[in-house]
Amino acid sequence: MKALLCKTHGNPKELVLEDVSSLKPGPGQLVIQVKACGVNFPDSLIIQNKYQFKPELPFSPGGEVSGIVSAVGEGVKHVKPGDTVFALTGWGGFAEEVLADGFKTLPIPPGMDFVTAATTMYTCGTSLHALKQRAQLQEGETLLVLGAAGGVGLAAVQIGKLMGARVIAAASTNEKLAQCMELGADETINYSTEDLRERIKALTTGKGVDVVYDPVGDIYSEPAVRSLGWQGRYLVVGFAAGAPASIRLNLPLLKGASIVGVFWGAFAQKQPKDSMANFQQILQWIAKGELKQHIHKQYALAEGGQAIRDLMDRKVIGKNVVVVKG
Repeated sequence: MKALLCKTHGNPKELVLEDVSSLKPGPGQLVIQVKACGVNFPDSLIIQNKYQFKPELPFSPGGEVSGIVSAVGEGVKHVKPGDTVFALTGWGGFAEEVLADGFKTLPIPPGMDFVTAATTMYTCGTSLHALKQRAQLQEGETLLVLGAAGGVGLAAVQIGKLMGARVIAAASTNEKLAQCMELGADETINYSTEDLRERIKALTTGKGVDVVYDPVGDIYSEPAVRSLGWQGRYLVVGFAAGAPASIRLNLPLLKGASIVGVFWGAFAQKQPKDSMANFQQILQWIAKGELKQHIHKQYALAEGGQAIRDLMDRKVIGKNVVVVKG
């Protein structure tokens, strides 16, 4: 089978498409014939050896897949060969086959296509966990989403609205903000042309926001923390801008505010029942047409490196997806 391999840590252009041996499942595992693989920010980190998880070289990036079960290992009972599934694999998804753990694999609901299935778990799972378990977002509160046109950002915009919040979407271009408005944002901020803090003051009549959802970091973090209202919650989701920010701790002290980490992967592992309940809610919203994934572009397997590069260069609105033929 073919796989797009990271053989040396570095730039996505260095990924190479090669023939490798077919896979065999161990106990509790299954082999999925990959049909689609979502492209996420951790893919850009893992090939640079900057992610929490560090697979041995060579490996394929891609941790969010959909496809058809081709083989199951001992102990896997909830799916069988021929079933259509979606799974979180950590890495390995930029390939014609991938190994998945049974407990991280779910049957695709009726009516859901492979592309949607491969672009839902990571972004929507992260955003619902962040807003529900970590921020405890309440109806009527104001939510600021930074990087709102990215995959997790657009998911947060929609889920925030579904939870009854007033949503302010912040992004770097008017084109990105238009997509945020289409998917439910109440207000927008172009932080390339507007002062983030002053615009938040104007939109909230000086009260500040209740929750900040921040997958961006860097220069946007401090003005966002300063823009929290009393007992606000600042969600640390990621650092797409390239660097974690240093926050002066007197800022949350003065506001009675909380800085809250969001590590969805650990949550899913340590609280599987809560994670599964979240997914059931996500799938219900999708089935009703209330939660949608915006697909920026589909790429062939050989183009997987470019899919990651485009994400790193902040050219993507919503999600990129690698589609595997055959």
